[in-house]
Amino acid sequence: MRAILIHKDEDGQRVEVADVDQSDLPQGDVTVRIDYSTLNYKDSLALTGASPIVRSFPMIPGIDFAGTVEASDRAELSEGDGVVLNGWGVGESHWGGFAAKARVSGDWLVPLPHAFTTRQTMAIGTAGYTAMLAVLALEDHGVAPDAGEVLVTGAAGGLGSVAVSVLARLGYTVVASTGRPAESGYLTDLGASKIINRTELSEPGRPLGRERWAGAVDVAGSHTLANACAATMRGGAVAACGLAQGMDLPASVAPFILRGVTLIGIDSVYCPRPRRLEAWDRLSTDLDVDHIDLMTREVGLEDTIRTAVDQLAGMTRGRIIVDVNR
Repeated sequence: MRAILIHKDEDGQRVEVADVDQSDLPQGDVTVRIDYSTLNYKDSLALTGASPIVRSFPMIPGIDFAGTVEASDRAELSEGDGVVLNGWGVGESHWGGFAAKARVSGDWLVPLPHAFTTRQTMAIGTAGYTAMLAVLALEDHGVAPDAGEVLVTGAAGGLGSVAVSVLARLGYTVVASTGRPAESGYLTDLGASKIINRTELSEPGRPLGRERWAGAVDVAGSHTLANACAATMRGGAVAACGLAQGMDLPASVAPFILRGVTLIGIDSVYCPRPRRLEAWDRLSTDLDVDHIDLMTREVGLEDTIRTAVDQLAGMTRGRIIVDVNR
């Protein structure tokens, strides 16, 4: 089968599309014939070597995929069942989705949502599933549509695009932060009510700012996350689910002890199965299907390697589907 392989030796990391013997697939009790994967931010970090995402070599990257069960030792999974995988270390320590097939633990798989095809499911992908986890976290905290505006940072990216679409469909007033003013029309089409330049949030700010939003979904970390918290209203919440700007958090305790702001971490990799099923179920009803094509671009395996560089440079829009069979 064809797959993307990452190798590493004394000369450094190299990435190639290569033929891989299916007998070399790692251990697992379910074999999946993959239709599509996606290029997530973490995948781009792995492909470029910009961050030590990959933990063993050689590695087939790709942290998610959707496809059909080809063989199973699990009673609850039969040949022909549609399945989805997100996370669980796949593409990092276990061969992942940038290949025609994968062998994994059945515990890592959830049923393909009835509302979506495998292509649509990967148009959502891990980024979109993580965005839904962030929305669920805001809801659990009591951030309702009538509480005030909700900020989404990195709004033109994959996670941000889904977050904007879902929040707008649920009736929230969405403030979309982006570094690309040219994408304002795209974000408005997804449902954003207001567009702000990311420079408003990406530089060092005050420990406590003017109250601007009831909640936020942040993909950036660093100064952006600190400023998002500093401008969150009393009793509001911020869901942190990315590190596009950095892993640091140069923040003050002021928003948390003076306004009761809650910072919620979103772990999509090892999220418990019931929450995963809830997220995919909600995506089936709360994501405008018409927006899926609007936010999606498709590439083959060769183009995936090149596109990873563009994604890290902030030059891609929305979601990038990977057709692993071309």
